[in-house]
Amino acid sequence: MFDAVIIGAGAAGMSCALVLGSGLQKPFAKGKKVALIAHQKSSHLQTALFNNVLGLAPGTTGESILENGKTQLKTLYPAIEQIENEKVLEVSKSNNHFTITTNKNTYTSKIVVVAVGYTNLFTIEGLNKYIEAHPRAATQKNRIWLKNTDHLVEENLYVAGTLAGWRSQFAIASGSGAHVATDILTLWNKGKHIKVHDKIDEA
Repeated sequence: MFDAVIIGAGAAGMSCALVLGSGLQKPFAKGKKVALIAHQKSSHLQTALFNNVLGLAPGTTGESILENGKTQLKTLYPAIEQIENEKVLEVSKSNNHFTITTNKNTYTSKIVVVAVGYTNLFTIEGLNKYIEAHPRAATQKNRIWLKNTDHLVEENLYVAGTLAGWRSQFAIASGSGAHVATDILTLWNKGKHIKVHDKIDEA
């Protein structure tokens, strides 16, 4: 049983995982089990070029971010289990937990974060009832979102990034994932608001 499973390893999913990973060092999150399911081989990030993102060197590619993000997560926060080469087929809820079925395995988790792309090719069974036309995308592109309130689809089921209804902008998707992570940490902290910052040690 995981405490949280993130589906999708793009900007939103990876940002969510990194913030949760750093938060696992907090006393209230000790022993929490978190996993990231990469879900897809493809991502809009693979063809992206970033010249307008604060903190990224001009010319940074989305492909490099995808690869470096996995390495960063594994190096800094190895407690987050990274599940590769599996595609999520279904998410269902029963007895206050979720069952995540992939093409290879079945996992259970108390919390699920869905952070995959917002195309109408979305194929995760069990979430179809939440699908609506994307509120911030051109109608002709047939983009979708999972209807939510402040990233919460229903109790313990979150959505992040473009699928949460945000525009397809790297900084926005990343911030959305970080937002969800701090919401989960706040939940684990018994409702006391939490944010996680690293600081330079002063001599």
